[in-house]
Amino acid sequence: MFTVTISHDSPVPPYEQLRLAVIAQVRSGELTAGTKIPTVRALAAQLNLAPNTVARAYRELEADGVLETRGRQGSFIASSGDPTRDAAGRAATAYVSAIRRLGLDDETALRYVKSALEY
Repeated sequence: MFTVTISHDSPVPPYEQLRLAVIAQVRSGELTAGTKIPTVRALAAQLNLAPNTVARAYRELEADGVLETRGRQGSFIASSGDPTRDAAGRAATAYVSAIRRLGLDDETALRYVKSALEY
């Protein structure tokens, strides 16, 4: 069952809350590959959001490989599962490669990561 709650008081934009909620449900196994998700209009009405807000979240999820749209059949959780972990791993590897090229040590690299996470 696909359920999402959007906080209209949050500083995080609604489309981003929706995007993150879908990713969290994929990671937890609540949404599995092939699960059909509501149409843009249906979800917008359910969440009291503008259809463009939901459409933006869906577009970003599709670009990230989390969703796949099958024309008139609708949108589904992609069969690739959770591509965000793969992307995160590639980003981490690229970061380590850059740090090594710059001649920085691991402690300095971790300080940069911690600083970026606090931002």
